[in-house]
Amino acid sequence: MTKPAGKMIGAAIPRREDPALLTGRGCYTADIVLTDPLHLAFLRSPAASGRIAGLDTSEAMAAPGVAAVLTGADLPPTVPPDLQPVLEISEVPPFPLLARTHVCAVGEPVAAVLADSPARAADAVDLIALDLDDAPLPSPRRIAGRRWQTGDTARAFANAATVVEVETLHPRVAPSPMEPRGIAVRYDPVTEGVTIYQSTQTPHRTKSDLARILQLDPDRLRVIAPDVGGGFGMKGFSYPEEILAVWAALHFKRDVRWIATRSEEFLSAGHGRGLASRGRLALDADGRFLALEARIEAPVGGWVAGTGLMPAFNAARILPSGYVIPALDIATEVMAHASPPVGIYRGAGRPEANVIIERLIDEAAAATGRDPIALRKANLLPASALPHDTATGNRLDSGDYAAALDAFATACDLDGLRARRDAIRASGGLAGLGVAFYVDPSAAGWEYARVTLDADGTAHIVTGATQQGHGRLTAFSQIASDALGLPMEAITLDAGDTGTAPVGVGAVGSRATAIGGSALMEACETAKRMLQDGASLPVTAESRFEVAGQAWAFGAYAALVQIEEETGTARLLSAHAHDDTGVIVNPVQVEGQIRGGFAQAVGETMLEAIVLDTDGQLLTGSFMDYAMPRADDLPPLSLSQTETPSPMNPLGAKGVGEAATTGAPAALMNAMADAFRPTGKAPPQMPFSPSRIWQALQGG
Repeated sequence: MTKPAGKMIGAAIPRREDPALLTGRGCYTADIVLTDPLHLAFLRSPAASGRIAGLDTSEAMAAPGVAAVLTGADLPPTVPPDLQPVLEISEVPPFPLLARTHVCAVGEPVAAVLADSPARAADAVDLIALDLDDAPLPSPRRIAGRRWQTGDTARAFANAATVVEVETLHPRVAPSPMEPRGIAVRYDPVTEGVTIYQSTQTPHRTKSDLARILQLDPDRLRVIAPDVGGGFGMKGFSYPEEILAVWAALHFKRDVRWIATRSEEFLSAGHGRGLASRGRLALDADGRFLALEARIEAPVGGWVAGTGLMPAFNAARILPSGYVIPALDIATEVMAHASPPVGIYRGAGRPEANVIIERLIDEAAAATGRDPIALRKANLLPASALPHDTATGNRLDSGDYAAALDAFATACDLDGLRARRDAIRASGGLAGLGVAFYVDPSAAGWEYARVTLDADGTAHIVTGATQQGHGRLTAFSQIASDALGLPMEAITLDAGDTGTAPVGVGAVGSRATAIGGSALMEACETAKRMLQDGASLPVTAESRFEVAGQAWAFGAYAALVQIEEETGTARLLSAHAHDDTGVIVNPVQVEGQIRGGFAQAVGETMLEAIVLDTDGQLLTGSFMDYAMPRADDLPPLSLSQTETPSPMNPLGAKGVGEAATTGAPAALMNAMADAFRPTGKAPPQMPFSPSRIWQALQGG
């Protein structure tokens, strides 16, 4: 579909990227052509804790095709990546590329083989003799935290007419993008530098991490993100294996490639979620919220990524959501465990925050006999109060939350869903209906864009934002088409390359369209002014756009669930998503983001869980053990939306990538709690697998 230039923003344009990707013409990290590369493979720790008593690499070194076998002793000392200082940090765990004297997680790299083929490298790994003195798992230790307090919470709880509380444990999950981690490093003997092709969301962060950790001149490094088969936050930071690949290329002056196996992803890629939370909510006799108390504990593994504190931070600071609650006592802490790493995953604390407050509100509605929607509306911030500064340091930018709930209730036919639930109950079945409101911060910080207008009527865009399946070319072409008056077909894009974009951030936190698109709009406006002032073609203009505050999407979700009492099987019958993500650049892409995020929300709520035993051993190391959602696990999902422009960026856009993963889990959990309520028994913790549900129904 092609529309006239000047009317492209808001058009449902099919993605320009899809023909190449769907016909196998994409270029992923494994497709990068290297010259006589060395292939990396890793020996990984079989234990979660222990001392390295011996490491014999001689037999591996003598194996066919092996160029080198590396241990921690062969590598220079490294420093940890910079941690985003969103919490008060008391300790930064070490960041060895290969374990030196001790191991601190199952799957930690202990030795590395470089060989002339992936198969020979893997075979040689099996020849390394590791003597490990196992040790008991150390107790988790606190490395960071923060507390927010306002009002007199003790007095509010003491004088409350109703107090409800909930406790929630979010399972660890494996982000599982279609493309595993991968890196291809091309060595240049002339410059003694490297060009790094990496499946990453943040090439500029990768470059700065490499320069810091390996103590290199940044000018020796160029990082390019080719096509990326999904990231979900897991590819938003650097891993020891990737950094070692770069060190090896520079040290041996050879091209190097490492492509993770799926088993390695379960063992050593960043897990998501895993947070534990407790909350209490106080209400007066009229149903007004008086006080909220929340305690959040977030795990990290044996090492911490630069973004590793974000889940704990977001799970706390997003409270009290869009509600008026005069007294708050919210504390969060980060605990280091002898386990694989835990980092950001689509939402990164947003779903956890929303679950705390929305579960409490549903419990309060049940305890007081109030309608769940009416109770929420009575306590939401009015539209006239926005923008609003919260006690946890946020500025909610724009929206009419109560009106959104009304639109949601109409669009999903909430009365019809209640009638459907009640009919199942009347026939002797177990069914539950859950609703949840949400707010979702997005688009923080800055981004870079450059546009060049050529004499042949074409425009070329360069941006620091990356592509990882989002359709960046399509959305940015729509924005530039409107700004420049050019057809989309005349616009090309170069994204995620530190060699062409001198600075940039990348694609994390639902930011690229709102901030990167705004930077592009500014660059386009500058280019047009240059032409109006008499400049001749070609003309190049650039922009570094920084927002004054985050854009907050909002909305509501509903889910209807039925439980088969004899087996504990839960079946999702229906779901609805109502989202306000600001000005919509492309409805097709927005719908895709919501449906994809909802599928991941169903996965983490109903099916998925990384399980580690008491010795730190991974029990869910493949898709035979780890339950990913399938098509028949997903219910019919209807969609509705409103568009409230954000004043925080020229586009008026708000992030959509994490909307469904933020809003849907609380609705699904409330549906399960509602199904259990007539039984008088407590629902299980996530995931709501048949065995957990059955045991809970038996009173276990």
